[in-house]
Amino acid sequence: MNEMQTKLNELKVRLEEVKALNNAQAVLSWDQSTQMPPGGGAARAKQLAVLAQLTQEKAIDPAIGRLLDALQKYGESLPYDSDDASLIRVARRDYERDVKVPAEFMARFSAHQAESYQAWTQARPANDFDRVSPLLEKTLDLSREFANYFPGYEHIADPLIDLSDYGMKVDSIRSLFKELRARMVPIVKAITSQPVADDNCLKQSFPEAEQIAFGRKVVERLGFDFQRGRQDMSPHPFTTSFSVGDVRITTRVQERDLGDCLFSIIHESGHGMYEQGVDPAYDGTPLMGGTSSGVHESQSRLWENVVGRSRGFWEYFYPELQKTFLNLQKVSLDTFYRAINKVERSLIRTDADEVTYNLHVMMRFDFELQLLEGKLEVQDLPEAWRERFRSDLGLVPPDHKNGVLQDVHWFSGFVGGAFQGYTLGNLLGAQFYAAALKAHPEIPAEMKQGRFNRLHIWLKENLYRHGRKYTAAELVQKATGSGITIDPYIAYLQTKYATLYKL
Repeated sequence: MNEMQTKLNELKVRLEEVKALNNAQAVLSWDQSTQMPPGGGAARAKQLAVLAQLTQEKAIDPAIGRLLDALQKYGESLPYDSDDASLIRVARRDYERDVKVPAEFMARFSAHQAESYQAWTQARPANDFDRVSPLLEKTLDLSREFANYFPGYEHIADPLIDLSDYGMKVDSIRSLFKELRARMVPIVKAITSQPVADDNCLKQSFPEAEQIAFGRKVVERLGFDFQRGRQDMSPHPFTTSFSVGDVRITTRVQERDLGDCLFSIIHESGHGMYEQGVDPAYDGTPLMGGTSSGVHESQSRLWENVVGRSRGFWEYFYPELQKTFLNLQKVSLDTFYRAINKVERSLIRTDADEVTYNLHVMMRFDFELQLLEGKLEVQDLPEAWRERFRSDLGLVPPDHKNGVLQDVHWFSGFVGGAFQGYTLGNLLGAQFYAAALKAHPEIPAEMKQGRFNRLHIWLKENLYRHGRKYTAAELVQKATGSGITIDPYIAYLQTKYATLYKL
């Protein structure tokens, strides 16, 4: 074994130790959201703080830096696409970011994160913003502190955005959102000026156990592997991955809202299939996992909306749904299809239809920037929220739980970089699907027959298996032949909703 291979093996061992500690934190966070009794919150915060500090100390060990320096020329001599070159490249990017952040900071932030999340789980149902506003103030302070470990940024939110969507900055996102908003607003106005679709068929009584069982059956058919995954309940649905062989998704159930549980399960299974599809050789290395929040969300939004709300999908699944819920037997497929694609200005982002959804994301993105810039105070956030909803959607939230408290993100992570991935995901989901159809025009016909394997395989081959090997920009170019563009998304919406509404 030559010297470079020895050093590379040593680097892999050290990086696998960092990944193992990260995964241990993820297990504790998953447990906090799904199984832990409320009384465990304080102890869990301490446990996570200790693990966060240990993880950061190991991640910024100078020995890793020395190995990366020694391996730099070797990595550059290899083909760019090779696994070893990619491992060295991604590990250096992570190390150069991590080494700027003190382990002591990560311990403080992790403890605060656990405390803030626990408080939010109680504050939202109680409609009590005052309970969490001091914690949100601290989150904002910690978010600014993190950003300031990266001096020279163009905007204070850039280092936070870079954490989840590497290569993206405030200016590039603002430009993209401005273009999208100009194209979306006329579509929103054209549809919402028409009579609202009747979705009463979704608001009947649907027992919890049957909802969960049907959702499981659907996502198994799509390709989520329950031999390497599981599903649990949580206040806010999410996905987490501890390895290629252990991917967890969660959902929530409302007895009188069939869509909430069903589409949450499909959404999270999109994330889960991405994680399960990563090349097993990358397990435990920095190449494991999704390459960005935008690409990750492209999969949840693609499977949830482009596939899961398509007519062809329900030509196959609706008869089975009617057998499961007898109160749908007299509801036609046309009525059900219009109901699940109802477009209406609404209060809750996670319940929003795919036409108005991006307005929710853009609003939150703007609030993050204003908070970080000091142009908006936490105490003024509820009123700013109400005013923005009034101007953008013509609605006024009646309370905090349907307003500023509805999203978990600012109470379980940083302020900044939390939301742009959802809209990037909508755009990329449509772009990836268009590329898959170009390669395999038979996909829609196969979905009508309950066959989703061809789409799943295309996504696995072109996206999933690569993990973090490529940046989002590189992956989009490789998979679709172009950079990110809004055109496939607009074309998708116009084509779909022209058949549902008069456009």
